[in-house]
Amino acid sequence: MSKFKERLGKLSPKKRLYALETLPGHLAESVQGERLHQLLTDFDFIEAKLDAVGVQALIEDYDLARVSDVLLSEGQGESLRLIQGAIRKSAHVLEWDKTQLAGQLLGRLLDFELPEIQRMLEQAKQWKDRPWLRPLKTNLERPGEGCRRTLTGHTRPLNAVAIAPDGKTAISASGDKTLKIWDTDSGRELKTLIGHTHRVTAVAIAPDGKTAISASYDKTLKIWDTDTGSKILTLTGHHGYVLAVAIAPDGLTAISASFDKTLKIWDTDTGIELLTIGHTDYLSAVAIAPDGKTAISASRDNTLKIWDTQTGRKLKTLTGHISEVTAVAIAPDCKTAISASRDNTLKIWDTQTGRKLKTLTGHISEVTAVAIAPDCKTAISASRDNTLKIWDTETGIEVRTLTGHTSVVSAVAIEPEGKTAISASFDKTLKIWDTDSGRELRTLTDHTTVVSAVAIAPDGETAISASFDKTLKIWDTESGTELRTLTGHTNYVNAVAIAPDGKTAISASDDRTLKIWDTETGTKVRTFTSCRSQVLAVTIAPDGKTAISASGDQTLKIWDTESGTELRTLTGHTNYVNAVAIAPDGKRAISASGDQTLKIWDTESDTELRISTGHTSMVSAVAIAPDGKIAVSGSDDRTLKVWDLLSGKEVASFSGEYRFNCCAIAPDGVTVVAGDRSGRVHFLRLEGGRQLTVDS
Repeated sequence: MSKFKERLGKLSPKKRLYALETLPGHLAESVQGERLHQLLTDFDFIEAKLDAVGVQALIEDYDLARVSDVLLSEGQGESLRLIQGAIRKSAHVLEWDKTQLAGQLLGRLLDFELPEIQRMLEQAKQWKDRPWLRPLKTNLERPGEGCRRTLTGHTRPLNAVAIAPDGKTAISASGDKTLKIWDTDSGRELKTLIGHTHRVTAVAIAPDGKTAISASYDKTLKIWDTDTGSKILTLTGHHGYVLAVAIAPDGLTAISASFDKTLKIWDTDTGIELLTIGHTDYLSAVAIAPDGKTAISASRDNTLKIWDTQTGRKLKTLTGHISEVTAVAIAPDCKTAISASRDNTLKIWDTQTGRKLKTLTGHISEVTAVAIAPDCKTAISASRDNTLKIWDTETGIEVRTLTGHTSVVSAVAIEPEGKTAISASFDKTLKIWDTDSGRELRTLTDHTTVVSAVAIAPDGETAISASFDKTLKIWDTESGTELRTLTGHTNYVNAVAIAPDGKTAISASDDRTLKIWDTETGTKVRTFTSCRSQVLAVTIAPDGKTAISASGDQTLKIWDTESGTELRTLTGHTNYVNAVAIAPDGKRAISASGDQTLKIWDTESDTELRISTGHTSMVSAVAIAPDGKIAVSGSDDRTLKVWDLLSGKEVASFSGEYRFNCCAIAPDGVTVVAGDRSGRVHFLRLEGGRQLTVDS
């Protein structure tokens, strides 16, 4: 127990709260830098402050050392920056589950050798309030990697985001029919705007920041008061989905683009429709030049058109894309524009001549959005390949790729100073990025793509992972080093199981086969080719004589491992069966499915015993501990969950940054290995797990 925790325990609840709220500020004001540093690197203080006041107040404590006259050494300043960065990156998890603090800090900071950080992490390891999964190595993004912060709150995919002129707030638009106003510094949701009756597709904020206009599939636009969140006007007139909206620099007019192939210019004070112009196919996007004199529209007819906003006269048609133009942005100097397309490219145009200047290539799927920085020298694009890319607009060269979203990145906006950007995604989150940090994500040294499965040998010394790169890899669990690679499958390898004797393993693949491997030599022993659908999972019975596979046809199949004969079929799931595990007694099996449930089966009678629920998305993986009392599941909801099989209750949860595809429990019953969609392999330890099994 730290001295701080000991002193805090002697205070009344009222005085305890007062101390937590004011002590960092008092130390900063009295220029007690050493004491402030000690406080902010004390896990007990961090936990107590989080629990009492919340994550944002905790994050702001670290700013005190930076903005006050507190004198800190370079190392002390760096340790505070790293801890604050880790807390900020974990804020979206800690806001709904404060018990994950220790796991989040360890998962992000274990690689940093600063003494004060390692001291704080040693404190974190001693956390014992409830069972939890402790990372054994850095398995989450570290401070400075990826986005600064993730904002959550919408319940459906996000389609658009806009940043207010002062950079302090942002507004997101979602398929859940709402818009949300956010504080960009704290990540706090300020207001929810309700009124549309269908998905909200776009949003623009007026130059004075006082109003915003949204567009929707309900064929209307709505004007909102951003201070109160109240609806001011509804604009009607379009006969199809309204897909985009832009507001003129003077704030007096707005232009909307619709599926009905028209652009409409509106008076924002009265809501009166002033002009209607159009393309030969539906309109995807529209942007108004900073001088307000022209606008550029983008269409499914593969073209962009430049318009005189006063007369509605078409000035130029820009051609060159070979598929739908999905987005367009005009540079602040009005000299160039950048378009994005379903042809996977962006194009830079001279707005005066209509000439194509450059084509930007690098995305591997449709480019959905683009924003240009205030200095006109950089642009950021968003894509269906789940990434954003930063471009040098003068050379057309890709500067770097931003990864972290787990689904389509649908929109991006750059704040007025150009230092940060906000992206919106179908994964229901917004992410805030530092655009000028130049920091790249680590280069992963694991698989080259999705890790789909992992299994640990009975002796606990080796593990085998399977990947969408069509290979399996054998690992040393102590050092985390790769021992050998197994090749032979012709499509994604979805699963792997190791026989009880540790000498063989079985893999399952989208190529509709199961393969048996010699784990010592890495050679293929035999192939079962009688499967009628992709094989998503496989497990081997304790006696080694049978195996159970899970399939895309919503069934499980029991096999004779010697002959490869199909013995029985288990039915009951209503979606793909993604994973299956057999209990040590061989009498029970657990399956995980796209229907968000786990099912427990009696393998002798082929009957369903129980259904377990708790995940909020597809359950992709499940493993049972050697004692048969607990199980771990992994899900597309980006969590690993530990279950008490006797009571059916969830006892621990760990939140990652990507969807978990696979998990396994070592023979010690407490070491968990899991793989996620980024290709990263996680090693965690279940703390409090032994007590759980004793109590059970």
